Amino acid sequence: MKRLIMTLMLATVSFAPMSFAASSTPDQAIITRQAPVTLHYRTAAIDGVNIFYREAGPKDGPVVVLLHGFPTSSHMFRNLMPLLADRYRVIAPDYPGFGQSDAPDHTKFAYTFGHYADLVEGLLDQLGAKKYAMYVMDYGAPVGYRLALKHPDRVTALIVQNGNAYDEGLREFWDPIKKYWADGSNESRDGLSGLVALETTKFQYTDGMSDLSRISPDNWIHDQALLDRPGNKDIQLDLFYDYRTNVPLYPQFQAFFRDRKPPTLIVWGKNDKIFPAEGAHPYLRDLPDAELHLLDTGHFALEDKLDVMAPLIHDFLGRELAGKN
Repeated sequence: MKRLIMTLMLATVSFAPMSFAASSTPDQAIITRQAPVTLHYRTAAIDGVNIFYREAGPKDGPVVVLLHGFPTSSHMFRNLMPLLADRYRVIAPDYPGFGQSDAPDHTKFAYTFGHYADLVEGLLDQLGAKKYAMYVMDYGAPVGYRLALKHPDRVTALIVQNGNAYDEGLREFWDPIKKYWADGSNESRDGLSGLVALETTKFQYTDGMSDLSRISPDNWIHDQALLDRPGNKDIQLDLFYDYRTNVPLYPQFQAFFRDRKPPTLIVWGKNDKIFPAEGAHPYLRDLPDAELHLLDTGHFALEDKLDVMAPLIHDFLGRELAGKN
């Protein structure tokens, strides 16, 4: 508790937007502002696909890769990135079909988690990121963990936020999706159409949040505009079906945790109905030294609890990535 209090106190100082210094004139104060962080918005061609990514921070800093969930994009990290970029090179890509990346026709492009991991690998290779910590959330978990299986020696740390790797984490919300996995029928596929509707998108941002006044409606309006692009519904339905291929890999993900023991911080919205807290606790079986923080919030925890999460993440990375590039 004492360490957490000190962490929050230090974080308050670190993230303060301005400071005051006494001047030689008693009735004046000199306001010193920190230089604003510059975020770069770039696109890289990877295997013939344009992958959009956000990047910030020193080029020679330890790399932190931010892997987003459904139905959002690197947009979900827009507020966190400036708070990490003082010390870390932060890279947040959009998967194909999400955000500003290309969205090829689903009949001509494999929308699979394995393919996504290959493309993220290609992007990181092109950017010269040879070692990296990973922040994984929702879809970002199977993408990141597949990447970890390919290159376990590259992963310096994990930050896990509502990202599943255990059977216990797939509860009632997943029953209609599991039906589609089982029969692969058009009827079951069509039955999932509501998952890409505005009502569901808004639900993901608002359900279980401790303070709805913190949640900008821009989030679900932004995401829904991208979901509603021609052909995007089929892209998302293909991904719902392919998610089944992640589940047989859970034992391999768990073996990676046990064997490599990456330093791990778990910051989990405990009120999430999609990836509930039942999926957070099992990590401690394989990573007993992991830090687990269950927060009173929902699926997109960063929208509600950034002021709590950012100091925890910054402190964790500071302890675990010191001297690691």
